[in-house]
Amino acid sequence: MPIDHDREFLPLNIAILTLSDSRGLENDISGQVLVDKLTNAGHILADRAIIKDDKDALRAQLKKWISDDKIEVIISTGGTGLTGRDITPEIFHEFYDKEIEGFGEIFRAISFKIIGTSSLQSRATGGVANGTYMFAVPGSPGACKDAWNHIFAEQLDIRFRPCNFAEMMPRLKEK
Repeated sequence: MPIDHDREFLPLNIAILTLSDSRGLENDISGQVLVDKLTNAGHILADRAIIKDDKDALRAQLKKWISDDKIEVIISTGGTGLTGRDITPEIFHEFYDKEIEGFGEIFRAISFKIIGTSSLQSRATGGVANGTYMFAVPGSPGACKDAWNHIFAEQLDIRFRPCNFAEMMPRLKEK
């Protein structure tokens, strides 16, 4: 699908969250992939955090960012698998006003073309909470690249046609 170059690019304020029991800023490759992708695209890194796979810590971080009017998009990496420590989708669902069911479906369809049936292990999810887009993708650098290159690069660009997430932002809090 095309980018309408007659429209002006609108940078979005995006927060990046990594869930990991073993990563810090110096070795958070997946989080850094997302930071590099968003800044290279012209968006603004609004905040970045790395937290343990802990339900209360995740709830607190999401609550903080969802209540911050400056943060328009949250993208998390990690915690979307099937193990007992993978809690991201469950906690994200607690916050959603509306789920974007197609996000996980499209992510898995893209992943299937790249990694085959291993894509079944992803519980990538997306939704909206208090007018903030929330997306959770797997913790591998490849998954972060795929999500950005095949979904976020288009849907977070207001110039993408025929429609995109960015152009809906002013209407997300409508009643």
